[in-house]
Amino acid sequence: MEPYENGANVILVDKYGAQEPINVMIDEFIADAGKFDYDRIVAVGGGAVMDMSKVVAVAGGISIDDVIDHLPDFRRSVRLVLVPTTCDTGSEVTEIAAINRTRLGCKAGIAGPEMFADDAVLVPELLYGLPDHVFATSSLDVLVHSVESTLSPNSTPYTRMFGYGAMKMIISGYKAVAEAGPAGSPRQVQRTDARLPDRLRLCGYRLRYRRVRCRACAELSAGRKISYAPRESNYAMFTGVLRNYMEIKPEGEILKMNQFIADILGCDVAYVYDELETFINKLLPKKALHEYGVTEQDLPEFADRVIKTQERLMKNCFVPLDYDRVLKISKELY
Repeated sequence: MEPYENGANVILVDKYGAQEPINVMIDEFIADAGKFDYDRIVAVGGGAVMDMSKVVAVAGGISIDDVIDHLPDFRRSVRLVLVPTTCDTGSEVTEIAAINRTRLGCKAGIAGPEMFADDAVLVPELLYGLPDHVFATSSLDVLVHSVESTLSPNSTPYTRMFGYGAMKMIISGYKAVAEAGPAGSPRQVQRTDARLPDRLRLCGYRLRYRRVRCRACAELSAGRKISYAPRESNYAMFTGVLRNYMEIKPEGEILKMNQFIADILGCDVAYVYDELETFINKLLPKKALHEYGVTEQDLPEFADRVIKTQERLMKNCFVPLDYDRVLKISKELY
């Protein structure tokens, strides 16, 4: 924490850990924020920073467990301004915060109207200098969400319009980055400029995302040991989930989406998932679940936990996924 001349105070989230927000971290954050007299929170950072700031703004000094248990009763008294710095999924325009509740051994999303920000400030230039790994993993998170929300039974023509727009911009941006060569190459300028589509999609995509909540890939990984690397874990589950969707229901919106992505990649639709995965691997090599420390003995427990604790979002999958199907996906990706 460091005082600034204009009267503001800064709390660096790094002080509480580098992983996704957990209950202990947030309680410490709430306690530290309570040492100041303030009427506005300006959160600048990735999804973790914004999610934690939403909770602090609502909590008013109360513990995270009390906030979760009584969120409808809370009324926020401070102004909340959210400024994203990664290619993430739009936390600054949603009323949702994802919390890893270590005391209960699960990840949960909490939501309420008081958690909407008063202002969402999008500054594309903040993404300049973003490390390649962070760019790849955070934008992949967006790609996964754009695909799943487009396939959601709750999608609408409006949300699908933004979903397909996000897919096109992100995959096209990946192609440009890959063609520009590795970091430090003579074409570094072109490589940096190739990220522009992902910057431009911020406004439209984030508005779309707040309409549909569907995160099968994220929720399948939420109860796993790989949840410390949530964006990577989304990719670990991504094409495996899509292949199983096709096994269950090879018709409807997923066929349209497959053709759409195949056209962007310039490949036969029959090989679209293989081509997509091969292409993304150039930016972020995919890992098997065991490479994250998951054991084969963990899989049944994790499948059970996903079904029992992530029902709120799993019900929005393209097709229902039961325990047996979740276990099958996990084994295939192990």
